[in-house]
Order: sequence, then structure tokens, then C-alpha cells
Amino acid sequence: MRSSTGLPLCFVLASALALAAGGQGGDRPVPVTVESVRLRPWNDSLQALGNVKARESITVTAKVSEIVQTVHFDSGDRVAAGASLVTLSGKAQQAALAQAEAAAKEADTLYQRQSELAAQQLIARSALDTQRATRDATRARVEQMKADIGDRVIRAPFAGVLGIRQVSPGSLVTPGTPIATLDDTDRVYVDFPVPETRLASLARGQRVDGGSAAYPGRKFEGTVGTVDARVDPATRAITVRGEFANPEHLLRPGMLIQVTLLQPERQALLVPEIAVVQVGTDSYVFRVQPDQTVERADVRVGARREGLAEIVEGLKVGDRIVVDGTGKLRVGSKIAAATGKAPAAQAAGEQGRKHD
Repeated sequence: MRSSTGLPLCFVLASALALAAGGQGGDRPVPVTVESVRLRPWNDSLQALGNVKARESITVTAKVSEIVQTVHFDSGDRVAAGASLVTLSGKAQQAALAQAEAAAKEADTLYQRQSELAAQQLIARSALDTQRATRDATRARVEQMKADIGDRVIRAPFAGVLGIRQVSPGSLVTPGTPIATLDDTDRVYVDFPVPETRLASLARGQRVDGGSAAYPGRKFEGTVGTVDARVDPATRAITVRGEFANPEHLLRPGMLIQVTLLQPERQALLVPEIAVVQVGTDSYVFRVQPDQTVERADVRVGARREGLAEIVEGLKVGDRIVVDGTGKLRVGSKIAAATGKAPAAQAAGEQGRKHD
């Protein structure tokens, strides 16, 4: 069927509908949320993986070859510095000590007698000197035997927590035989690598946050204690040691920790991350013009964190940008700016305030 103009009726109806739609909604303002760009406090962060190390950590071993007589601890015990851990059999050493003490007593008695005779000039001074040397040698032998017996009692060199017990009464231990591990975990270290390009921004006392898969949602707070003196020539990274208080002893040596190193606070241009449109490698925002239309502003984005993005280039303080509703806009679109923040933008702003 054709119209009075000779054109197909379906074509005429489609054209009329298109014109009607254009006339009714083509210039209608798009409802969006707008926010002014401003400076906010910002901490650059660096993320890395680190390993937990105890402040003090050893494997307890024996100094001599001997049979274990008594074990004074159980696996997992917390012990004080100097606590006895294992006593080794020392019967032969006890007998040798008794013999050495008897010899020392006899030598001392003989020296006293010869001193009296030397005072009366009844013996030569050289004989007295010889006896003095003999007395001193027997005393040294006694001290040597006491030290030898002391090696049969293995003690904790510092306070800490013991690992799994590796020996039992009757076991033969030799120098180097592991008895148990001992770790001081009241404070722990976390060593992590930092690229050498960030070396100038490292300093003792900087805040370090850590998280572990073993404790989801738990944050551990520490500080930078040491920056290594050397850069690894293979990885071009330097090792940084963070120090963490560990009063609950949740962090254990060998654990893997996700570390966030916070740099000194500075002022930065921050916008909600949802305001940035990413197309390939290009980033831009919609900037609001005085006539309530929008233009495309190409920007260079720096760091992103907690719903916020740092704008390095492309915007200045006071610029008004579209935060929520960018998907409905094109260059030149007229907008109707909302008076409040959209939920997404509000969430980003709340995260930023929590961080500040």
C-alpha cells in the first residue's frame, strides 16, 4: 500500500515515528551525578610479598655425643631464658670431676705446707713455685670438668616457643643433632623486596600493613625497621625488613604475608574511580561546561586504591566532572546534575574518608 505521496506507507510511518522521538527526547537533559575535583591527602602504596621471620630463631642442638637422660619440655612449650631443656647422661664426667677435686685439694694442702717451710727458708723458692703451678693446674682441671658437665645440660639461650620435640630419653645425640626449634615471636620481622627505583622513597619508621590468607580480613600493622645495604644485582630489588608486634603470636616464622608499604602523605587530585572511562589505553572523563553540556577531557591516571583514582594530568582543582551516568553520555550531551552523590560515588568517597 502506498501513501498519497507515492511512497510506501511503512516507510512514511517509520519516518514519522523517528521525527516524533527526536522532537520529544533528543534534547532532554541526561540525569547524572556531578562532583568537583579537589585536592585530598593521599599515600602512595607499594605492594609486595614477604616472609615472616622470628626476632630470634635457632635449632637447639647438643655440643657433645651422649645419651639423653631427661627431657624437660613438651612440643610447643613456652620457656624462659636459661630454662633446662635436656639433660644428658654424665656419670663418667661426674666421676672425673670428683677425681679432679680430690687432686686439687691435695695440691692445695701441699702448697700450704711448702709455703710455711719456704717462710722458714727450709726449702728452695723454686720448689714452692713448682707446687704453686701444680695447684693451679689441678684447679683448672676442676673448672674444665665442671664446664664439661655443664655441656650435658642443654638450656634455652633466650625466651621463646619450642617446636616439635625431636629426641626422647635414651636417644643418642651428637653435635648437630636437632633437639627442637626455638623461636622468639613476641615481635617478628617480615622481609620483602622493593624495586630499586623506589629506593629514594624508603625510610625507617614508615608504616607497613600486612595481611595473611590464614586470617582473612585481619590487618597487621608494623613499621620499616631496616633497609638492606645492598641491591640484588639479579632482581634489581632491595630487601626491606618490617617489624611487627605479635602479642597474640598469630604470625609464625615462614608464613607468607601480603605487605602494603605506605609512603609519606601528600596532596593529590583524586576522583572516584567510576568517573574514569577506559577505552583501550586511553582514559578520559566527562567535564561539565558552564552551559551544562559535557566535553571529553583526556586524563592520565596515576595510582588507584579503595575506589579512588589519582589524576596526574588533564584536570585542575575546581573542574566539575560526571561521576555516575557516564554510560549515557556523548560529547555535547546536555545534563541535569543531581544535587547529591550517586550510591557508587558515595561509596568511593566514604572509602577515601576512611583512608584519610
